[in-house]
Amino acid sequence: MFIIVVGGGKVGYYLTRELLTSGHEVVLLEKDPRRAAQIADEIGSVVLNRDGCEGRHLAAAGANRAAIVAAVTGDDEDNLVVCQMAKHHFDVPRTIARVNSPKNELLFRQLGVDEVINPTRMALGAIEQDIPVHDLLHLAQLSMGDMELVEAQIDSDSPAAGKAARDLALPEGCLLFVVIRGGIAQAVRADTTFQAGDKLVALSRTDCQDEVRHMLIGEHPATTTA
Repeated sequence: MFIIVVGGGKVGYYLTRELLTSGHEVVLLEKDPRRAAQIADEIGSVVLNRDGCEGRHLAAAGANRAAIVAAVTGDDEDNLVVCQMAKHHFDVPRTIARVNSPKNELLFRQLGVDEVINPTRMALGAIEQDIPVHDLLHLAQLSMGDMELVEAQIDSDSPAAGKAARDLALPEGCLLFVVIRGGIAQAVRADTTFQAGDKLVALSRTDCQDEVRHMLIGEHPATTTA
């Protein structure tokens, strides 16, 4: 597979190195000449000292035959520009963008970026799973628009405790589909009654997650520290 990586920071460097190790054909574009030379000394002539935001440099790198273009610079605007050009000017089948600011994630998806990687959200999700919080855990952002997989922990005082799935009037477009009880996952049916200690996995639109949280978890006082 031929892949173009734009951005020679740590993410771009390690991504390129791993792709080469896996046997893929890769070109890395890095606009800083010193950084490009440094990487080239380590991984060879696959590194080009070019600005991937410019169409002529993407063309020179072979974007017209690339299967994937991955824009992983530290600048969200640059990453979006690269993916837009790759998709609309070179008909690249798949574009991947690193998003540094969580507020830009939805915009990237709306503008057609196929895969959005948000390090902040990934770190937050990992932290949330290890810290008991009275909130929805963000498991995964789906590529189909503004849908997300979330998890809710049911406590004894949660509004959903003791209720059957059919009795929960979830917002349109939101769906409960897995309950994890005693370490065993099972599909949610209409007659599934939720208990304290259950973990519910739901598919939810981002714009109705406050309503989903209120219905499943309820309102909890803010935690304070001494």
